[in-house]
Amino acid sequence: MSKVEFHPVAKIGDVSEEDVIGVFIGEEEIALYNVEGEFFATHGICTHENVGLADGFVDGDLIECPLHSACFEIKTGKAVNPPAEVDLQTYPVKVEGDTIYVGVEQSV
Repeated sequence: MSKVEFHPVAKIGDVSEEDVIGVFIGEEEIALYNVEGEFFATHGICTHENVGLADGFVDGDLIECPLHSACFEIKTGKAVNPPAEVDLQTYPVKVEGDTIYVGVEQSV
């Protein structure tokens, strides 16, 4: 059994619109996005190569890997073009005050 535990990872002002930053929860690397004022989080490493998506390019609601141009839907994690074939894990996000929290599953 598991439950989601939310962790503070950034302030609203840390992530500009149409931008991505890398954050860590423990050893888990997470990419945090601002898409039209709404925040989303995915696993921070491209599923095709071991490359950090925080160095990638946000285009609307897509993140493009900086190495081989694989693209993923930010909101769902879905891989939308080769060479990536495996979707990204997504994480729940909530905002309280000016703090952004990302939820990760914890074993109970």
